[in-house]
Amino acid sequence: MIARPHLYVVLLSLALVGMGPAPSASRDSRPVPLSLPPEGKLYHGVYPGRFQGSESDIRPADLEAYEQAVGRKVAWVYFSNEWSVDRTFPRATAEWIRARGAVPFIRLMLRSSTDLGRPERIFTLEAIARGTFDRDLRDWGDAARAFRTPILLEFGTEVNGRWFPWNEIHNAPNGPARFRKAYRHLVDVIRSRGATNVSWVFHVNAADDPQTASNRLEGYYPGDDVVSWLAVSAYGVQTPLQSSSAPFVAQMDAAVTRLTRLAPNKPILLAEFGMVSSHPVERVVPWAEAALTSLLQNRWPQVRGFAWWNSAWENDTVPSHNSEMRVQAVPELARVFRTKLASPLVLDTPSFDQ
Repeated sequence: MIARPHLYVVLLSLALVGMGPAPSASRDSRPVPLSLPPEGKLYHGVYPGRFQGSESDIRPADLEAYEQAVGRKVAWVYFSNEWSVDRTFPRATAEWIRARGAVPFIRLMLRSSTDLGRPERIFTLEAIARGTFDRDLRDWGDAARAFRTPILLEFGTEVNGRWFPWNEIHNAPNGPARFRKAYRHLVDVIRSRGATNVSWVFHVNAADDPQTASNRLEGYYPGDDVVSWLAVSAYGVQTPLQSSSAPFVAQMDAAVTRLTRLAPNKPILLAEFGMVSSHPVERVVPWAEAALTSLLQNRWPQVRGFAWWNSAWENDTVPSHNSEMRVQAVPELARVFRTKLASPLVLDTPSFDQ
């Protein structure tokens, strides 16, 4: 791999002035993917949410609030493409992310509702695999190719968690096999459109839920040939009502060990981590400080990037039960981030291959 950060700037400038991005046979003009950061360094990303905000409707002001709080830019911005709302490539969001010098990291959410813990009725794994949505996917792939600059793309977010509809509990029997088939079909269709700038991500939860033999994260892995990056979510308590959570380091030690055994040559992203700021017992500031310290001490050399889940939401009608994870809302947390992210090991500029 040869990292070419300067090429990113050139293509970004051309895209912003409206250059027609039709692919050609020239190697130099092919859409190109995100490259690995240098050894020992970590891409800095974020999901820039807001209170009660949709995971697909993020805005520049959301990102700016986070970046100002932590004193650094980001290399990627994480958000959802909810097919319950729109099946098209999220070009407007991707373009403003690129205009800020970052890479869009898109959660491809083929589901008909954002309600958690329910089976899917429309975008089923079987329907995806048999090609029911291929026309939409081809259009999506064409738009992704035309975007030209790097895109990180995942399907099956936290697949080993019961809360999403692609989990085994909603697709028995043989849920993992159905998932693998659907994932590979998605990759095949989008790749067939020449979208060589798309890097596919396989994203799991740090712990299997439920903890059954048929729901182990390893069973869902669709194969080295269709996956560029692995990703994991590792959270502290996510609501003030949650009793407790496993320590961050313990979660990551276990998950990284399993993922490395599964795909030794694939880089890992900490795609989501975070904790509420209003829990009566567990405290977000020492939790985040310990998490960032472990990452920057290179405890997990396979991990090449991280992104805080910077969001807030209601859990019921009692305001004190709200979940607040936004760094900019907690001055002590912002100070921890500013201190830790000042490290030269943190990268806020993406690079990609030529």
